[in-house]
Amino acid sequence: MCAAFWHSVLLRVLRDWMFWLMFSCLQEVESCLTADSDANTQLQQLHARCVMQLEELVDLVRGSLSDLERRSVVALIRTDVHNRDIVGSLIEQGTTCVGDFSWHMQLTFEYDADTDSIMARQVNARFDYAYEYLGAQPRLVITPMTDRCYMTLTGALALKLGGAPSGPAGTGKTETVKDLGKALGVQCVVFNCGESLDYKFMAKFFRGLAQCGAWACFDEFNRINLEVLSVVAQQLLALQAALRCKAERFFFEGRDMVLLPTVGVFITMNPGYAGRTELPDNLKVLFRPMAMMIPDYQSVAEVMLFSEGFDQATWLAVKMVQLYKLASEQLSQQDHYDFGMRALKAVLVMAGALKRSSP
Repeated sequence: MCAAFWHSVLLRVLRDWMFWLMFSCLQEVESCLTADSDANTQLQQLHARCVMQLEELVDLVRGSLSDLERRSVVALIRTDVHNRDIVGSLIEQGTTCVGDFSWHMQLTFEYDADTDSIMARQVNARFDYAYEYLGAQPRLVITPMTDRCYMTLTGALALKLGGAPSGPAGTGKTETVKDLGKALGVQCVVFNCGESLDYKFMAKFFRGLAQCGAWACFDEFNRINLEVLSVVAQQLLALQAALRCKAERFFFEGRDMVLLPTVGVFITMNPGYAGRTELPDNLKVLFRPMAMMIPDYQSVAEVMLFSEGFDQATWLAVKMVQLYKLASEQLSQQDHYDFGMRALKAVLVMAGALKRSSP
């Protein structure tokens, strides 16, 4: 009876205070770094609280939850694991004040009393939270590479430029852009580019983005023909120039239209593939490049195991990643064998389903 009561109370808190729970840890870190007492001791105590909260959420996710509740708790677990890692890295690096770069580089949120709104900040970039209703969306597993990509993209947005993550397939280029949009409360539209796109279609796309303030992520942007890319560069230049002037309306492709300041344009590229076009120089200067490599499988596996209800996720992740590494090196190299991230994810999801069916 008592366990069922506290279970229902916790679910009610998660439902009503999800946003506050996701970012309260970052506020506590700032309190530790500004406290008069020893910052390192305060951070160690906070790290212990983060670990305890994570254990409670893992215990909760093993229970009987509705689909919406499970998605909410899993999103909170992924955010909590990242918060725990942030606190751990601050302790390792000996961070003692809020001005240290190891804390300044994190994407944090604070309440601005002047505007009565939530502000997001990272390094020198400041953004108003956009309050776009996105529903109970799954969150990305945040690795050190994801943090560096966030810094590049937020820096580009602060300079009114675009972001251009590039790298092999499966490295999380598009998902990182989408997850940053979720963190800032902005709608992100993903569009797969091809050779059939022309400048008229791109102009319509940019007009829609400017008027609704959404982000666009153009996948495989370098598949567009070179002639079209040259015109797109001029269209983007006009859009970014209006953003730098903080204009509320601007003249674009023969039309006077509204411009919302939250608009952002991102592109992803797979360099070196057949049929890809080298971007012209006047287009390259409108984007900040970011090289994406193979993600940290162990960190991803650890967070997924936590999300599926495993307490000892850290050493289980080491074993799983080592197993798949050995399998990819020692077993047959035929194309129909897959020992990558997708296969690992499928096994972990199945393991979580089995664990919940036989607790």
